[in-house]
Amino acid sequence: MPQNPEKLRKERQDMAITLLACGIDPKKCILFEQSRVSGHSELTWILSCMTPVGWLARMTQWKSKLGVNKGVKSIEDVSATDGLQLGLLAYPVLMAADVLLYRATKIPVGEDQVQHLELARDIAQMFNKNVGQPFFPLPRPMISMSHLTKRAKTKRIMSLRDPNNKMSKSDPSDQTRIHLVDKPEVITSKIKRAITDSISGITYNKIERPAVSNLIEIYAAAKRVSIEDVVKEHSESSMATFKNALTETLVVSLESIQEEITRLDKERVYVQSVLDEGARKANEIARPNLRNVQTLMGLL
Repeated sequence: MPQNPEKLRKERQDMAITLLACGIDPKKCILFEQSRVSGHSELTWILSCMTPVGWLARMTQWKSKLGVNKGVKSIEDVSATDGLQLGLLAYPVLMAADVLLYRATKIPVGEDQVQHLELARDIAQMFNKNVGQPFFPLPRPMISMSHLTKRAKTKRIMSLRDPNNKMSKSDPSDQTRIHLVDKPEVITSKIKRAITDSISGITYNKIERPAVSNLIEIYAAAKRVSIEDVVKEHSESSMATFKNALTETLVVSLESIQEEITRLDKERVYVQSVLDEGARKANEIARPNLRNVQTLMGLL
């Protein structure tokens, strides 16, 4: 989507600061801005020429962005696609290019991105068939379960105000989410106002108690314990007591990240140097892969 240029430049660097503060180590991985590697857009065009529009029409993201009923199957429905930009409809092809450009095999994604990764696999298979050789490996999703038990699958954190929707920075209400830079008093207010239900006690049931279960998952993830441990710990707690404990856990778990964000915010020259070096390294991988794609297609 079109952005304010100056605002976008700052927010890109802010995102890099946040990732570094959360523990991304530039000595162990390549951190870079997608727009600094032209191979992403070049490969996107090549893959777009092979991707059936029908595949893109089945994607749920563009429908949710436009507020379109997910039952709509055809983009020929003018009422459904009014305001739909080509970039939004074709965005999954760019996501596929992001993966395939590096011939990646394992992709850490949220549960809501599995459909897009499946599309990337389909596109890779189509390309391989067209060129007559398995150039692109078929990427597989890695959905986080981390240290938690099988019941505590924090694959998607839901909104504090609506447990049917994921927690998202694009939600118009700031009360739906916890920002990594939120001050303790802000976190306290948001958790206090988070919706629950009229059932007494702290129990985990995503069907009957989705809002409370979401708070339990957040607690478990932040404290690095299992769902069962949380429920056992608060078996006798009131909702107010549980929310106070959750608030304290979040404040403590975010403290070191917030301190690092503050430190890195004063070292933006260093942060930019990390992004510059990352772009250089990413281009070193992307260029030969893109040349091979072009050669296989007869473009070189």
